[in-house]
Amino acid sequence: MSTKSREVIWGGQIMGAAMRANQARVDAESAVREADRAEAEAWSVRMEGYGGPAQPSPTIGQCLNGGFGWLEVECARRKTRASLPLDAIRRPKDTPLWKLEASLKCRACRTTRYAPPASMIKLTETRQITPYKWVHPTEDR
Repeated sequence: MSTKSREVIWGGQIMGAAMRANQARVDAESAVREADRAEAEAWSVRMEGYGGPAQPSPTIGQCLNGGFGWLEVECARRKTRASLPLDAIRRPKDTPLWKLEASLKCRACRTTRYAPPASMIKLTETRQITPYKWVHPTEDR
């Protein structure tokens, strides 16, 4: 006469615990994604509606995780707008967005000595501003 193996005795409970852990992990990831999206959206509305303050702001990674992949900026001099892809910014993903504002400069207004700063407007899911079409000076427009 033999006894039941440990797999028979505990196998169902172990399998059930593993399934619950996987489901909790999926639920936690979706909860984190929703929290990141809500924080990024709140910051974006605050920036667009009130014009600031930029601090506290979500990180680049939180914005990308929440689905906001583009940052809309505006030149301080000519008031031209551009959309920047957040995944192309060469900074660590844990960098807050407000730290990017000092390095944003307008390339169209730049002179040899001065480049006017650009201010952050809002976060968007897709590109809102059409890209600038470059035309060579010798070509007819």
